[in-house]
Amino acid sequence: WTDYDGVPEALDGVCQLYEQNLKQVNPKLKSITYEISDIFGYIDSMGDLCCLVFNPQSNSYIPHNREWIKARVFEHFKSLVQQ
Repeated sequence: WTDYDGVPEALDGVCQLYEQNLKQVNPKLKSITYEISDIFGYIDSMGDLCCLVFNPQSNSYIPHNREWIKARVFEHFKSLVQQ
């Protein structure tokens, strides 16, 4: 498991895991590009993946599944492109 300060950092972490995997699989490539469907495939291939988000109102962690993660990754990429 990995701990992040917030959801945006966790989404960056998922993307970084994918990018590290791409670099390991393709060590000779100087530049790596990918599409959202590629990272979705990576997320789907991960055995056990969930995101626990702290809810201060209930003082508990709310679990979210991979579909939630993929939707947030999509929104995260969309916001990066719009900047």
